[in-house]
Formats: sequence, structure tokens, C-alpha cells
Amino acid sequence: MKYYIVIPAHNEQDLIGLTLQSLVSQTVLPSKVVVVNDNSTDKTEEVVLSFAKENPYISVVNKTSDAIHMPGSKVIQAFQKGFETLDSDYDIIVKIDGDLIFPPNYFETIIKHFESDPKIGMVGGFCYIDKNGEWVLENLTDKDHIRGALKAYRKETYKQIGGLKPAMGWDTVDELLCKYYDWKIVTDESLHVKHLKPTGANYNKTARYKQGEAFYTLGYGFWITAIASAKLAMMKKKPFLFLDYIKGFMKAKKAKTPLLVNPEQAKFIRNYRFQKMKQKLF
Repeated sequence: MKYYIVIPAHNEQDLIGLTLQSLVSQTVLPSKVVVVNDNSTDKTEEVVLSFAKENPYISVVNKTSDAIHMPGSKVIQAFQKGFETLDSDYDIIVKIDGDLIFPPNYFETIIKHFESDPKIGMVGGFCYIDKNGEWVLENLTDKDHIRGALKAYRKETYKQIGGLKPAMGWDTVDELLCKYYDWKIVTDESLHVKHLKPTGANYNKTARYKQGEAFYTLGYGFWITAIASAKLAMMKKKPFLFLDYIKGFMKAKKAKTPLLVNPEQAKFIRNYRFQKMKQKLF
């Protein structure tokens, strides 16, 4: 199976080289790698071009956008720009961040999962972060969720879910729509990926309400949002975030912000979330 990779990158000169080195060292190489240099003011482009010289399947696309780091929309707009430069001669499309180091067998293993069952729509490993010289699991989500930093989609799945939505919550709605369309999601605990910059390291103050807005646009409704907000605030060990999330939800509701899903999908998502919550309680 052929896989293409798109990497949105903003000021990643110190880390993108490590990511690309881990890609050119894969036991099964990607057919194409597009790095989208999104408004970088450092030497990100030069680092990528030095790899492209030796590895003709690597290319760089330059994009200008706001310097403000808003979770979700900015990164997916950059991804989209890279995706549009690709042909459709692939089996798997991959979105990764420019601050990861993959083990050499990562994509060989991902491909084996896709080949094992035609109903598998998404596959991913796990992100590990450096804590006092030790690589530990970046524990922000459940074990059955694939982190936004390393998403691999079967081509048919990617098309059916309508690609990636340029909004916060894109890396949750993709999986919920997978479930809606009856695709399987596989997470492989044997695949340890080094995440060099912990998630949310450079989110700004306006971004903190975005999580609540995302819960609204996913069609969660108030009670699921309240439970999800409490859980996330606890995981981040910042209980006051709960209020920010609820405020974000209420602001989005008041503004009648458009949902990322249609009413039927929203209903499915609420039922699915309630079932998962019940399973954990009992």
C-alpha cells in the first residue's frame, strides 16, 4: 500500500529535521512527503530543502497565514494546502506534526493493520513525552483515540468522512464520523512515537474557550460537554479550565455557531458518547 504524508509546520527548524530523519529511515518509505511551511520566520524551509535534495519524494509548499496559533483551524488549513498538491494515487493519507520521531517500523506496521481488514479506516500509535529524561505516555486521551499529531486514514475513509474539518475538534469528529460510517479505528500500543513538544504548549488565552466551542460544534449537547470538560480539566490538572470550557460552549450556543456534523450525525454522536460514559461507570 502506498502512503502519502502531509506535515503542517510553523517555526519547526529545531525539530523538523528529526521528524524527516525518522521518515527517511522507515522500513517502508513514504511515496510522497509534503511539508507545508506555514508562515515560518525561521529556517524551517531550508531544513526541509536539505532533505528534499537527497530524497526526491520530499517537497515543501509555502503558505502565509496569521502568526497567531489557534488550535485546529490553522493546522488543517495548512494540511489542506499540502493535500491539494498531491495526486490521488495513494492508499493511505497521513497527517503528522513536525515535532515527532517515529520508530523505523512505524509505517510498515500501520500498513499491516490496514491490510489485515478492509473495514479498518484509521490507524495510529501513541505519543510519548520526555519527563526528566524518561519517555512516558502523553496521557491526554483514551487509549482508543488516535492523537491529532499522527493520523493515518484509508483513502476511502478519508473521502467518506469529508476530509478534515478546519476547526478545533477536527481530530475527534473524524473518529466519530468513522464510527458513524461503520469504519474501525485501530490504536497500536507497541508503536511509541516521541512527541518533542507537548500538546498545547503554545496555545494562547483566546484558545482556552475553543475547547468548549469544539464540544458544541461536535453536537455534544450540554450534559456530555459538562462531563467531557470536567474529565479534560482533571487530566490537565487544571480544574479551573472546566469553567472556560463551559463558557466556550455557551458562547458558541448563543452565537448559533454552525456544527461540524449534520443533525443525524450529531444524534449518533450523543448516543455513542453516552454509551461510552455508561460503560466506564458500570
